[in-house]
Amino acid sequence: MSRIDDMIARLCPDGVEYKALGEVGELVRGNGLQKADFTETGVGCIHYGQIYTYYGTWTTTTKSFVSPELAARLVKVSPGDIVITNTSENVEDVCKAVAWLGDSEIVTGGHATVLRHSQNPKYIAYYLQTTRFFTEKKKHTMGTKVKEVKSSELASIRIPVPPLEVQREIVRILDNFTELEAELEAELEAELEARRQQYAYYRDQLLTFSESTHTHTDFRWATLSEVARIRNGKDYKALGEGNIPVYGTGGVMTYVDACAYDKPSVLIPRKGSLDKLYYVDTPFWTVDTIFFTEIENAMVPKFFFYYLQTLHLEEMNQAGGVPSLTQSMLNALPVPVPPLNEQTRIVGLLDKFNALTNDLSVGLPAELAARREQYAYYRDKLLTFKEAA
Repeated sequence: MSRIDDMIARLCPDGVEYKALGEVGELVRGNGLQKADFTETGVGCIHYGQIYTYYGTWTTTTKSFVSPELAARLVKVSPGDIVITNTSENVEDVCKAVAWLGDSEIVTGGHATVLRHSQNPKYIAYYLQTTRFFTEKKKHTMGTKVKEVKSSELASIRIPVPPLEVQREIVRILDNFTELEAELEAELEAELEARRQQYAYYRDQLLTFSESTHTHTDFRWATLSEVARIRNGKDYKALGEGNIPVYGTGGVMTYVDACAYDKPSVLIPRKGSLDKLYYVDTPFWTVDTIFFTEIENAMVPKFFFYYLQTLHLEEMNQAGGVPSLTQSMLNALPVPVPPLNEQTRIVGLLDKFNALTNDLSVGLPAELAARREQYAYYRDKLLTFKEAA
């Protein structure tokens, strides 16, 4: 940090100038690109959804292409430009950015804005990841189910613009730190994935029941409809703001002042990501793309949750378009009903194993989270400046 401090003291002793993004460069909103437009070859393109699912801080190649004819009608991205998302399902991903560092012109489409500028592209892309920028973009974020920051709002957000020499040095440091961090994270992720596979195997073994492996005299099989009632979710838009989470297939969407159910429940997607089951033991609301369950006393709710994970419900999809499940399909599923004390024992074992593979406060997930937090702290510190008067 001392080299950066020395450079700032020499080049901008009175502080760093802050400018609105609209003053840093020209912001151009894209339009007209859909996933159906992708081709095997052609002109490189960056789709807005890929910025938070595929790309990192910068890239020299594109995942997708479009025909030259379509590219001629789309917004152009020149080497050094920044592509910024305008919409997302959550605040974290909206305004995520990727610097295009390839050697040719590419294109982008709707829900993305191109920043054309004369600064160091990596510096800007790194800054748009900071906690301070997150705080600023959140002030300009609109929408409930879909989050959006309009280009005009994005243009008003101020960022520090130190001299290019300082920007280059910060980028050099962050590139080195990012590379080292990526290597360490890759090692941890590989070990964590091995643990998760081990957990899935262990879970499936514990939850496999047959006459030869289960000796409890009061063990029985039931249909799902005999141990749980499936309920449809409802629209929440007429409700007020509150602290009750609203669940969709992607997780918590927003918070309201009323609940659909206040007892432990397993949430089962009706449409979309059918493999995303949720166990909820506090009051909640669900929308119509996800079922909730009222579970009978003969079934420990979390045992029910763990067992449903072994069924791989996503493989039951029979819809031609959006993956979907029906109540009749689910109600007919066979469910084992061992004694309650046996269910509780199995849940206790799986809770411990699950914590080691998924709990951010335990084991490898905690170490991985600590690494990322350390990186974010160091990045934010490098990109925090005294503002010039």
